[in-house]
Amino acid sequence: MRKMLKAKVYAKSRNYEVAIWTALLFLLGFVMADARISSAVSFVNVSLVGAVSPASAMGILVGSLLKYVVIGQVHRNIMLIAAMAFIVVAKLVMDNDLPARYIGVITFSATFAAGIIVSSIIGETAFKLVFYAIYSGFAGVTSGFMKFSVVNFRRSKVIDLKSSQSCAYAVVFVVVLSSLASFNVAGMNIGRTVGVAITLIAAHHYGAVGGILCGALTTCGAFLTSPDIGLPIVLLSVAGLLTGYLKKSNMAVISSFFVAINMIFLILTGFPAGMVSCLLEIILGTIIFVVLSPLFSDKWVITNRGEKGIGDIISSQMNFLADSISTVRTDTKKIADYLSKTSHKTTEIDKTCEEVCKHCYNRLFCWYNNYETTKRGFKKMSEMGDPSLDKIPAELDECLNKDKIALCFAKAYREKVTARLMKLHFAESQKLLFEQIKVTEEIIAAASERLEVRYSDSVSETVRHKLQRFGFETDNVIAYYTSQNKLLIELYFSSANTPEYCGRICELIADEVKCKLDFAEPVITGDKSRVRIFEKTLYSLESYSATVCASNSDETGDSVSFFSDGLGNSYTVLSDGMGSGRGAALESKMVVSMFKKLLVSGAEYSSAIKLINSIMLTKSSNEAFATLDAVRINLDTCRLTLIKSGASATLIRHGEDVLKVSSPTFPIGIVEEADTYARDFEFGDGDIVIMFSDGINENAYQYIKKLLLESSDIKYIVNKICDNAKTFCENDRNDDVTVIGLRVMRN
Repeated sequence: MRKMLKAKVYAKSRNYEVAIWTALLFLLGFVMADARISSAVSFVNVSLVGAVSPASAMGILVGSLLKYVVIGQVHRNIMLIAAMAFIVVAKLVMDNDLPARYIGVITFSATFAAGIIVSSIIGETAFKLVFYAIYSGFAGVTSGFMKFSVVNFRRSKVIDLKSSQSCAYAVVFVVVLSSLASFNVAGMNIGRTVGVAITLIAAHHYGAVGGILCGALTTCGAFLTSPDIGLPIVLLSVAGLLTGYLKKSNMAVISSFFVAINMIFLILTGFPAGMVSCLLEIILGTIIFVVLSPLFSDKWVITNRGEKGIGDIISSQMNFLADSISTVRTDTKKIADYLSKTSHKTTEIDKTCEEVCKHCYNRLFCWYNNYETTKRGFKKMSEMGDPSLDKIPAELDECLNKDKIALCFAKAYREKVTARLMKLHFAESQKLLFEQIKVTEEIIAAASERLEVRYSDSVSETVRHKLQRFGFETDNVIAYYTSQNKLLIELYFSSANTPEYCGRICELIADEVKCKLDFAEPVITGDKSRVRIFEKTLYSLESYSATVCASNSDETGDSVSFFSDGLGNSYTVLSDGMGSGRGAALESKMVVSMFKKLLVSGAEYSSAIKLINSIMLTKSSNEAFATLDAVRINLDTCRLTLIKSGASATLIRHGEDVLKVSSPTFPIGIVEEADTYARDFEFGDGDIVIMFSDGINENAYQYIKKLLLESSDIKYIVNKICDNAKTFCENDRNDDVTVIGLRVMRN
């Protein structure tokens, strides 16, 4: 029932979005219906109909038709009405997710067909068909570029001006601006005013290149509407170029210079008609720039061309380093195996002969006259487990130094046993060493992966100056946008300047970049520390934990940690140490703290677990181990990952279903090769995860499942489980009990 309600709510919300969007496009179609390009009615509405969904296309068609009825121009624009109607019908019949090139072909075909039909009905000349063909071609190309631009923006959430996509955005900008330039309000041209504001914003944020590019496109759009409209701003691109060189100046200087240089250009062009209105448009566009420029963010626009090089260099160098470490590890193993096989081995027989028989005057009789018998006797002595005088074989009855031979073989036996133990210990240490080298190799290889991020120089500098003004001294500030177009700022401090609380810093940066931000706790390594400031995630995590000590202890051996890596991932880690009490607590705290340290520093969880396992094995001669149970939730995508090493089962409530997840793995610190279980699960708003330590018996799972289906209050669920934990234990409670509840909520 709940799933059905969720589906109905989603469908209702989706219908509202479609209705609002259709209404907006209806208004747009109404306003732009009589826009003009040169002497003809603009094809912008026809192109829009081709680029949008069928419902939105219907809204534009109805809005355009209503406008023509109001102004009494239905008969003059019958071809456009027919073209839009044909496109709407085609979109209803065909797949709406067609590629941009097909959308362009459909728009061209529908517009040209409408032109042919109208021309044949009213008896126009053949020359008119040539005009319709050219007109339809422009409409089709523009429609295809509009579709291409919309699809790419929806996919990447950013306008990419550093690739071939910029051509599509440029065409759309020129056509839309040209259509806007056919409207005047209070004697001022709308298209020229908008173009002036955009040119000034581009010059301020992207320098001379941005100013000259947007100025040229604005001039082009104005001339397409009419030469009279384009002439007063014919030098706008030059004004944008010159203003771009002042991009680092304050807004007052830039605005004053831009207005002044355009006034000079207006005079140089010979006092064109409408000079006063054009000057007012430039002033109004500058005012719009002053208002909108602080709100502008390079988050939505990519212009940098050189950002790839440094990332590729670092990636290649680190990848090469990882390969080099791998080669060293492989070569070292080969050399160790070779030395082990070719090392000289002295047998017990040779050693005994050297120590005893060499000084015996009867050695020629034993080893010359009775060689086979003596050799057989020595061989029997070497094969005995622990030779002694009463175990001397019959072949050595005539020996004059039986006691010395027995002592030598006994000593050799003990040395052999010790050597075997040492060899075994050496092999284990060697294996752990190679495992640690391999983990180092994996960590470096993971760090060498090419990051899909966009560095923002402007945000980095802005944040650095802001913090400096308020007394926060940073060693470095790095601001960039992730692959999901989320702003992430990394602040690096020396140990002396590390802030005690990062909330104030987060507030200052959020106020500067006009964005809702959050922060992860500082990561301190040696003399440096790092603080990550990031955009608020789509979801938040509610957590609650409760612990009950074992009956024979006053201190729990379980350890719990909640932390974020600053990349949108929230981690909850539970470790159960061997036994209970202080010793178990030490082991579990060590596992949790090392796991957290490695993950927030950038290591992958699998490599982190391998490294922790090798440390736990070699840190002391005493046997010590601990389980690891971790839950990772990406609070932007709501992706859930369970990570287990010897941990108890975990219960997940997703919708109306409850899933039990267990893994037959060893705890950390038992075997040389870490045994890790990891799996991804579907997760969503309102879903719950319940984690346990070993103190919870499996008999309790049905009871917990019932609690999960009845309630969404994780505090109530966790406390109930802890209160009834003893009921489900067959024996006296001799282990600690820790229960953690997690619930995801949409912000």
